[in-house]
Amino acid sequence: MVVIRLSRGGSKKRPFYNLVVADSRNRRDGRFIERVGYYNPMSADSENGLVIQADRVTYWAEKGAKLSPTVARLVKQSAKAAA
Repeated sequence: MVVIRLSRGGSKKRPFYNLVVADSRNRRDGRFIERVGYYNPMSADSENGLVIQADRVTYWAEKGAKLSPTVARLVKQSAKAAA
């Protein structure tokens, strides 16, 4: 099954997450199909901490990809901020 989830990067105690489309059998930080955005929870107020390519997320969701609970929350948050 294809899933849209977070892949952790960054250094110790400074997390940075990529939103990736991946096969659910692959490791969290392993191989992925496509990167569709990023989330930086440590970003300053002046920086953009959440960037999502909404058209690509919609495309993959239509193809049957499942969103993880956290990614679903972030997509909703991004849509709310864009409106």
